[in-house]
Amino acid sequence: MTTSSSPRDSGTQSTPKPLTQDQLKTLVGQAALKYVVPGEIVGVGTGSTVNKFIDALATIKDQIRGAVSSSVASTQRLTALGIKVFDSNDVDQLSVYIDGADEIDGKGNMVKGGGAALTREKIVAAQSRLFVCIADASKLVDVLGKFPLPVEVIPMAARRVMAQFRAMGGVPSIRQKDGQALVTDNGQCIVDVTGLQITDPRAFELQVSQWPGVVTVGVFALQHAQVCLLGTDSGVKTLNF
Repeated sequence: MTTSSSPRDSGTQSTPKPLTQDQLKTLVGQAALKYVVPGEIVGVGTGSTVNKFIDALATIKDQIRGAVSSSVASTQRLTALGIKVFDSNDVDQLSVYIDGADEIDGKGNMVKGGGAALTREKIVAAQSRLFVCIADASKLVDVLGKFPLPVEVIPMAARRVMAQFRAMGGVPSIRQKDGQALVTDNGQCIVDVTGLQITDPRAFELQVSQWPGVVTVGVFALQHAQVCLLGTDSGVKTLNF
């Protein structure tokens, strides 16, 4: 992993006030614009940090053909800002996919799915030549497992999948929304698992992906980030993997 930083200009000699998490998200969302290739279609992820990127992308929308989106929510935001959204099946390959992460390690492996869009996110990531992760510094971890691991599951398999995670030492639960099991854009449920330390993300992803009923596990090791733009109080730090 190599790093570089773009310093933030404080404008005074006094100690600058720490940036809020929202401000850090805005910084990395804007910084991601330099990876957008003019005249091409951009892969766009899901979540609060990606919303900042979408807002920034709208300022150069006349320079791109449009976007492939990983969720209904992102599609709605892109469309509202006048950015054309393409179906992934109408695009052979994307030059770049820009998305956030719930956590990312020092090799570019991530846990994703806090926004329940992990399956579509993994599809768009696989379609892209470059995966750029945008995140604030709190998302950088030594070992994956600090954030609950999301797993998209066919509902009839949820009980058995949860039992398999318990056998691993995890604590699984079905994600709720408004007092009922959350339903993803794909019509499935999400099992969130705490209590895991994922020391070999690639092997873990391959193992859980083979369990019957698992649609997608939220470990992104096979489609890991090549670049991470990390928002810090001293500016945007670029991690290359």
